[in-house]
Amino acid sequence: MSCWLLEGALSGDDPMRSSSLSVLTLSLVLPAVSVPAFAQTETALDPVVLSGGLAPIRAADYGRAFSILTAEEIEKRGITNVQDALRALPGVSVNGAGREMGQVRIRGGEGDHTLVLIDGVPAAGGSREYMFAGLETNNIERIEVLRGPQSAFFGSNASSGVINIITRKAEGTGYGGQLELGNGHNASVYTQARGKNSGLRLSFGELKDNGHDLSGSNGEKDGMSRQWAQLSGDWQATERLSFSVLARWADEVHENDPEPGTGTNFTNILRDDPDAGSFRQEHALTFGARFGRNEERIVHHLSVSNVISKSRWYTNIVADRAETKSLKYRAEIGLDGNVASAGHVINLLAERQLENFVGAYQSLTKRQQSSFAAEYRGDLQDNLSVQVGLRHDLHTVYDNFTSWNIAASYQVNDQIRLHSSAGRARVLPTWGELYSVSTSFVGNPNLKPEINNSIDLGLEFSTTDGRGVFDITLFKEELRNEIYSVWNGSSSTPTNRSAPSKRQGVEFSGTWAAHDQLTFGANYTWLDAQEWNGRPETRRPRHELGLNATWASQDSRLTLNGNLRLVSGNWDTAWLSTGSVTAKMPSYAVVNVAANYRLRDNITLTGRVNNLFDKDYADAWDYKSPERNIWVGVKADF
Repeated sequence: MSCWLLEGALSGDDPMRSSSLSVLTLSLVLPAVSVPAFAQTETALDPVVLSGGLAPIRAADYGRAFSILTAEEIEKRGITNVQDALRALPGVSVNGAGREMGQVRIRGGEGDHTLVLIDGVPAAGGSREYMFAGLETNNIERIEVLRGPQSAFFGSNASSGVINIITRKAEGTGYGGQLELGNGHNASVYTQARGKNSGLRLSFGELKDNGHDLSGSNGEKDGMSRQWAQLSGDWQATERLSFSVLARWADEVHENDPEPGTGTNFTNILRDDPDAGSFRQEHALTFGARFGRNEERIVHHLSVSNVISKSRWYTNIVADRAETKSLKYRAEIGLDGNVASAGHVINLLAERQLENFVGAYQSLTKRQQSSFAAEYRGDLQDNLSVQVGLRHDLHTVYDNFTSWNIAASYQVNDQIRLHSSAGRARVLPTWGELYSVSTSFVGNPNLKPEINNSIDLGLEFSTTDGRGVFDITLFKEELRNEIYSVWNGSSSTPTNRSAPSKRQGVEFSGTWAAHDQLTFGANYTWLDAQEWNGRPETRRPRHELGLNATWASQDSRLTLNGNLRLVSGNWDTAWLSTGSVTAKMPSYAVVNVAANYRLRDNITLTGRVNNLFDKDYADAWDYKSPERNIWVGVKADF
C-alpha cells in the first residue's frame, strides 16, 4: 500500500479524485495521548484538544466550539456505545431509521457533512458516511467533537464538524477485559506491553445485541452483532525518529424491517421481515513517522493510510466497496522558539488521496485529489490567541476549492473566556448520489458539491470556586447547492437546490460539582434548521436537553449515575401508500441509570438500566426504539 502511494506521488499520476478527508498523523496523536517515550512537553498539564487543527492545541487557546468526553466520564455514565456517548454532547443529534441506520448530525447538517475519524484516520472509506451502529466504547480513551466547518484542516465531509474517536494505546504491561450480559452480550479483551522505547496493544471484542422488533408489530427481534480487532504500536527508533502503526478490523451483521411504501398511517409503515438485513466490514491500516523533537524549531510528520468499507443488503450478491488511500506530509514550525514553547507556530500540509468505489449497481469508479494547507497559531497577547487555516484542493472531477477557518480565544479574566470562529467548507457528492442505479433510484453524475459557510460566538464561564464550568455558543450557517431527492412517480433522483438552506442555534453545556461526592452536568441545543422554502429540515430536533448526576461514595468505590434525555420539535417524512407525508413527531423523555462498584483495585462490577421507565418512543416514524433493558458486567485489569 505505502509503495503504491509513494509511486503515485512521485510519478505525478493524477487519476481521479477523492473527497479531501485529511488524515491526522497517527504519530502525532500517540504522543499526546499515552505514549511516554514520545510525550515530552506535549503532555502539558493544561488540557489539550488533540484534533484542534493540524496539531494539538491547548483548550484555553482554542477558539472553535468543541466537546471532549473522556473514558472516565463514559464509564461513570454507563455508556457502552458511541451513539449514546454523542447524544450526551451539545450540538450533536443522533437519530435515524433504527440503530443500524442511525445518523449523526452536527448543527443540523446531513450525516455525510460530519467527518468521523478513529485515531485521526477516516473511519469510512471512499468519503462514505460512517454508521456508528455497533461501535462500542470498550477500547476508547476519549471522544472529541469539533463543531462548525473544519475543511481547512480535514478536507471535505468536515463541513458541519469532526468527530475524532481516540482509542487506548499501550500504557504499561498487562492484560484484561470486560464482559457484560443483558439483552445479549458485550465482551472485549486486551493485552499490552510497554518497554523503554516501544509499546504494543492488541484488543479484541464481540457485541451481540438481540435487539427488538423495529416495526412494533410483535414480530421477530431485529438484532445485530459486531466482531472487531485492533493493533496499535509505537517505536522510538532514535532520539529524533519515531514510528507508529494502527490496524483495525470490524465485521457487522444487522437485521431490520423494510419500508414497502404501503402503510396507511404513521404506525404501520414498517413490515416485519425476518429475512431483511445487511452486512458491513471495516478495514484500516496506518503507518506514521515523526522526525524531530519538541525542543527543535521544526518537526516533520509523515503518514500513509488505507481505509476500506464494505456493505451489502441480504438480498444483494455483490457488496459495495469503498476505499481511500492517503499519503500526507506535515511540517510543524516554531517561528519564535521550539515547537513546544513558541508563541507563533505554522503548520504546513501536503496530502494526496485516491478513492476507489465498486458498487452493486455500478462498475469501478475512481477520483483523486491533491491538497495543500497552512495553519498559523499565535499568542498575540497574554490573553488573546488566534488560529487561521487555509486549504486548497486540486480535484480532477470538480473545480479546485479553497476552504478557510479563522478562530480566536480571549481570556477576559480568571472566570470568563470568549471564543469565536468562522469558516467555509465543501462537501463532495457521495458515490451513491452520483452513480447508483436501482429500480427506485437513479444517480446524478452532474451534481455540484455543497458549500457551507458558518460563524459562531461563545462564552465560557467558570465559577470563582472552580466547581462549575459553563459554555454557551451561538451559531449561524448557510448551505448552498444542497442535495435533495426528486420523486418522478417511479424513482428518485438527487439534484442541487438553487436557493440556500439556513441553520442557526444555541449550544449550552455545563458541569457543577455540588461537593466532592456529587456532580451535575447538563447540555442543551436549540436548533432552527430550515429548507430553502422555510420548512423545517427533517430529523433535526428543535430542542434536545440532557441532564445527568453522578454520586460517588466517600471511598470512591461505588458510583451511581442517572441521566435524562428530552427531545422535542423533531419532524420526519413518512412514505405511505398515498405518498409522502411530513409531520411533527411526539416529544419524548428517556431516563437511563448506571452503577459501578470497585470490588478491588483492578476489578469493577457494572450495571445499567436503559429506558428505565420503558418509554415507547421513536426518532423516525414507526422505527421503535428499544424498550427497557438491564445489563450487568465485570471489568478487570491485570
